[in-house]
Amino acid sequence: MTAGSRGDVAPYTGLGHRLALAGHEVTLVTHGRFEPLVAGSGVRFHALPVDPRAELESPRGRGLHRSASGTGKLVRVVDMARRLVGRLTEDLLDAARAGDVLLLSASLAPLGHTIAEGLRLPSLGVYLQPLAATREFAPPMLGGGAWGRPVNRLAGQGVGLAVEHVFAGTVPAVRERLGLPRQRTGAARRARERRHWPVHHGFSPLVVPRPGDWRAGLEVGGYWWPYDTEGHLPPAVREFLDAGPPPVFVGLGSATVPDAGRLSARVAAALRRAGLRGVIQRGWGGLAADGDDMLTVDEVPHSVLFPRMAAVVHHAGAGTTAAGLRAGVPAVPVPVQFDAGFWAGRLIALGVAPASVPLRGLTVDALSSALARATRDPGYRQRATALGARIRAEDGTAPVLTALDRLAG
Repeated sequence: MTAGSRGDVAPYTGLGHRLALAGHEVTLVTHGRFEPLVAGSGVRFHALPVDPRAELESPRGRGLHRSASGTGKLVRVVDMARRLVGRLTEDLLDAARAGDVLLLSASLAPLGHTIAEGLRLPSLGVYLQPLAATREFAPPMLGGGAWGRPVNRLAGQGVGLAVEHVFAGTVPAVRERLGLPRQRTGAARRARERRHWPVHHGFSPLVVPRPGDWRAGLEVGGYWWPYDTEGHLPPAVREFLDAGPPPVFVGLGSATVPDAGRLSARVAAALRRAGLRGVIQRGWGGLAADGDDMLTVDEVPHSVLFPRMAAVVHHAGAGTTAAGLRAGVPAVPVPVQFDAGFWAGRLIALGVAPASVPLRGLTVDALSSALARATRDPGYRQRATALGARIRAEDGTAPVLTALDRLAG
C-alpha cells in the first residue's frame, strides 16, 4: 500500500515482482493512474481514487511553490494530505480484507497499521526514506543537513508526529469501525516503537548507512528497482544517442514548476554554454527543448537511458537519485522540495556530484558551471562508476522476502 507521486510507487513494482517470483500473490494498492507500471510484472493492482497529479496541479497544490522553507512546505502538504486521506480509506479497507499480510509505505503507515491491527493481519513497513528520528542527520523531509545531534533527533520526532496528524481525522473512525479501543494521536506510533514494528528501507547502506542510534527492527538492505515494462530505448532516442557524444539527462520527475517555459530555456542555455547535448524529460512539470542538440522525451526507463548519459540532472527524488547511482554516472541535483535536499547532500558527500543547484536558485551560470565540473573532472565519473558497480551487486529485495516469509509463516 502506497500513495503519492510516481517515485512513491515505482520501486514497489520491482519489489512486488520479486515477491511474486518467489510464489507470493502480490497486489499493489495505489492511485489508479499508476496501474500501467505493473503491466507484465505478475503483480495485481487495486486502484485508489485520488489522482496525485491532478491534486498537484490544483490551486491548493500550486500553493506549495509559495512556501520557501522546508517546514512551510511540510505544513502545507500535511494540510493537503489530511483533506485527501479520507477518500482513500474505503479502498484501503477493501484491499486489506483480501490480503494476508500488509506491506506499508511511509505515506500510509499510520492508517495501514490501524487497519492491520483491526483485521488482525501482520504488517511490515517498507520505506523509501530514512524517516525514523536519529542524531546523525536532520529529518530528510526537511532537507536533511546537520543541525546538531540533539536537535536532529528532536526534529525527527516532530516530523514523525506531523505524519501521524495527517491521519488524526481518519484513524479514530476506523478504529471504532474495526472494534479497536480509542487511542490518542501519537499513542499508536509509540506502541509501534515499543513493539519494534519491523521496517525495511529500500535504499543502499552505501548511500545512507544505518544510523547507530536506530532501534531494533529498522533495517537497511538495498534498493528496490522499478519493474521496467520496456527494457529498450525508443528508436528516436537511440538515433539521437548514436548521432553524437553522450548527452546529459535533465528531468524533474513528478515535480511541478511555476513557469516551465522559462525553466526549460535556462536548462537549454546552460547545456549549450557547457557544450553538451541534452535529453529533456517532460515530466509533470512540462519541460521541453528544441534543436538538433536537444531531444524531449516522455517516460523512458532510467535503467536503460541513464548508463548512456554523460551526467544526469534531476530533482533528487529518492527513486531518480537511486537510478543515477545504479547507472554509475555523475549527477547535478536540482532539489525541489521535501527529501530532495537530503539526497542531494548524499550525492555530494559521496563525491558523485560537484554541487547542488536548488530549483529556486537555478541560473544558467550556476547550472552550466556544475555541468562542466561533473562532465570534465574525471574524478566524478570514476567515483560514480565504482559506486554504481557496488550498488548493482546488492539485492535489496532479499531481506524483505525473508521478513515476509517469517510473517506469513
